[in-house]
Amino acid sequence: MAEFLYQCITCNREYTPEQATYLCPRCELENAPGQPPKGVLKTLYDYAALARRADFRAWERGRFLPLLPLASAGSLPNLRVGGTPLYECNRLGEDALPFRLFLKDDSQNPTYSFKDRASALVSAYARQRGWDTIVAASTGNAGSSIAGICAAQGQRAVVFAPASAPIAKLTQILMYGACLVPVEGGYDQAFELSIEATKAFGWHNRNTAYNPLTIEGKKTASLELFSQLGHSIPGQVFVSAGDGVILSGLYKGFEDLLKTGLIERMPHIVGVQAAGSSNLADNIGRERFASSPSHTIADSISVDVPRNFYMAAAFTRQYGGAFTTVSDEQILHASALLSRTTGLFAEPAAAAALAGLLQYREMGRIKSGSRVVALLTGSGLKDLHAVQRAVRIPAPVPPEVDAVRFYLESIDFGHF
Repeated sequence: MAEFLYQCITCNREYTPEQATYLCPRCELENAPGQPPKGVLKTLYDYAALARRADFRAWERGRFLPLLPLASAGSLPNLRVGGTPLYECNRLGEDALPFRLFLKDDSQNPTYSFKDRASALVSAYARQRGWDTIVAASTGNAGSSIAGICAAQGQRAVVFAPASAPIAKLTQILMYGACLVPVEGGYDQAFELSIEATKAFGWHNRNTAYNPLTIEGKKTASLELFSQLGHSIPGQVFVSAGDGVILSGLYKGFEDLLKTGLIERMPHIVGVQAAGSSNLADNIGRERFASSPSHTIADSISVDVPRNFYMAAAFTRQYGGAFTTVSDEQILHASALLSRTTGLFAEPAAAAALAGLLQYREMGRIKSGSRVVALLTGSGLKDLHAVQRAVRIPAPVPPEVDAVRFYLESIDFGHF
């Protein structure tokens, strides 16, 4: 197992895995309702030793094991998690792009979302420690992810989800055989209840940020980008942000590469939030966190209290990152544009990253010729209801070719 420690991002105390599992034991006592948790733990490795024997090609072959808190890759699920495609896209719509756009399609994970990266690592670590029941709070994606991964691993999953979560995601959770606990309220209520249940029943908790290994699992996307771009980094990365864990995971992966001497700088990372749920972006620089109720079609990034606010804010300040917000209309436009011009169908929360990229392009904030990545975190099939506004299903036609001809003329289909 790679030697590692946990470091509290609030007080900088360090702990062995035996001394702390979730949050810093001291800083956790200061946490208050309605505020992001203090005491989130950051995983540290012996970077000096890793730098002396840095061999990224060997790390690629070994599923990045030297940079993960696992004894062997054998504890990971037999499903293909990660290794998702990176597509280069020359145009969006009719115009050729003045920069090189790459789309990292994490909807190709087993449960069709980026969350499988975190679930796989948490499940593998729990398997090594002999823990057989894993609990999570989720608006849908994390819940269906841990349910599917646990099904593959022979573990039990318990998922607390808002009763209002998209039916496709709740269906996934149940089909994988997990115990679904629908909660009256939103994600924050489900989160708190899942932690109470964890303590009451002795389960292992996968909750985003609360479990530091979720960040370690998500950082593998950065390691893959470095690999897929020929052992180099992009100029900019756009990623949707809700809790701030995927954002922090991207920073953490590139930071590990920095600390092992494999790269010399951090790419410019832009966190994209829905304008109706921008509690992370809005609170950067404030003395005290102030939450606003979230209202957005992008349910996966609809968060009142970002659980990894402090780490995401620290990474953004340290490495000169940025945030931007986009409207639901911009998200729907980006989702439709993506589907019609690339063949990739992303859920609204994923399409928000592309909406942020398009906004930056309009503002002239993407350099000509640069390499830019948009991270697509989940499949559009996860939430069909949300994108209904972007399409219109036509009325049926009689089963006659003349009726088809008339229909094609009415929609200006072109020559036929």
